[in-house]
Amino acid sequence: MSSYSVSLKGIGKRYAIGTRNARYETLRDTLAAGAKGMVRRLVRPHVGGEVQDFWALRNVSLDIQPGEVVGVIGANGAGKSTLLKILSQITKPSEGRAVVTGRVGSLLEVGTGFHPELSGRENIYLNGAILGMKRADIQKKFDEIVDFAGIELFLDTPVKRYSSGMFVRLAFSVAAYLEPDVLMVDEVLAVGDSAFQKKCLGRMDEVSQHGRTVLFVSHNMTSIRSLCQRAIWLEGGYVKADGEVTSVVSQYLNPEESLASQTTWPVSNRPGNKFFEITSVCVKDTSGDQVSAVNISEDFSVDIEYEVTQEGSHAGFSLVMFDSDGTVVFSSLSNTEELYYNRPLQLGRYISTCRVYGNLLNSGRFSGTIIGFASNFSEGFRAERAITFEANDDGVLRGDYFQGYDGPIRPKLEWKTKLLN
Repeated sequence: MSSYSVSLKGIGKRYAIGTRNARYETLRDTLAAGAKGMVRRLVRPHVGGEVQDFWALRNVSLDIQPGEVVGVIGANGAGKSTLLKILSQITKPSEGRAVVTGRVGSLLEVGTGFHPELSGRENIYLNGAILGMKRADIQKKFDEIVDFAGIELFLDTPVKRYSSGMFVRLAFSVAAYLEPDVLMVDEVLAVGDSAFQKKCLGRMDEVSQHGRTVLFVSHNMTSIRSLCQRAIWLEGGYVKADGEVTSVVSQYLNPEESLASQTTWPVSNRPGNKFFEITSVCVKDTSGDQVSAVNISEDFSVDIEYEVTQEGSHAGFSLVMFDSDGTVVFSSLSNTEELYYNRPLQLGRYISTCRVYGNLLNSGRFSGTIIGFASNFSEGFRAERAITFEANDDGVLRGDYFQGYDGPIRPKLEWKTKLLN
C-alpha cells in the first residue's frame, strides 16, 4: 500500500467547448426550416460551430505525504478547483490516475454536500454518514462542530435560510471536525469574516498536527505562507512549480526575478579595487550549507570570499540588505571586533562572514549589496544585489496568529508584564 495520502499520476481533465461561427437564425428562417430544424436551432444556436477540447488540467503528477499542509496557488482558471474536485471524486479525470488514501473532508463551494431542506443538525449527521462515520462517533464531535460554527441558535433551522457566512461556518466545521484523513479547502473561506478565517487557519493547523493532510486553495499569499510548508503553483492546467512554500510563492508573485543566493565572479570581472577583489558571496545556514531560503527564527550568514592582490592592503566590508520593494532594511559594517579589522593583510585568499541573527527579518524576499573599501573607507566599490534569498516564516514565534506582519523586519524584543495593584 502506498505511504502517500494523495498520489496523482499523469492527471488530465478535458472539457468540450463549442464556438459560434454561424449566425443566429431569424424566427422566419427557423419556421421555414420545419419543426425538426426549429428544435435543433433553438436548443443549439451554434449549429455549424466547432467543438474544441479545453484541458483544465494536463499531465499533473504529485505525491503528498500524510501530515503535509500544501497550498495550491495560481490565477483564476489555472485548474486549482478542478484538481480538488477530482480528489474529492466530484468529477473524474479524463486521463491519469488519482489515489486518495483515507476519509476525505472537503469544502469546495458554499453549500456543497448540504441538503437545503434539512436543518443544520440534520446536515451534520448526513455529512458524517456520507463520510462513513457511525452515529455515536458523530455525536462525540457534535458539540465541538456547533460551537466552532457559532450557529447554535439556528441549529434546527433549514439551512436554505442560512446566510452564506453561516453556510461556510457550518460546512467548514463539519469538514474539519469529523476527523478526515485528507482535508481540502477551496477559496470559499473568503466568504467568512476575518475572525472566522483566523479560526479556520488555526483548525487546519491542528488537523495537520495529528498527521492528517491538508490541501488549501487560496489567493491570500499571507495565509498560504503562514499555514503551509509546501506550495503547488498551477498555471494553465500544468504544474508550474512545486516546493518549499516561500520559494514557490515568491516565484508566483515575482515570476521575472530568480533567486541567486550565491554569486561567483570570473577573474576578468571581479568587483574590487587595486588592493583586493571579491571572488564570491554566498548565503549559508547554521550548518554551513549554501541555501536560497532561511528560517526567520534561525541565524544565517553571508560569506564574502576575496583575494588580496597587494601586500599590506586593508580590506573592510559593509552588507546592505534590501526588501523586495528596494527599501533598505539594515546595513552592517565590519568593525573593531573583527579579527583583521584595519590590519595589513598578506597576499592570499580570505573569507569574511557576517552573521545575521534569527528573529530579525520578516518573511519575504531580500537581496544584499556588498560594499568594499580599503583603509579609512577609501577606494570604495559596490557589488550590487550580490545575493537574493527568501526568509521563511517557520512559525516559531507566531503562535495562533495567522495574519501578516507589517514591515520588512520582525525582531524578537523583550516584553514584560507586571501587576500594578
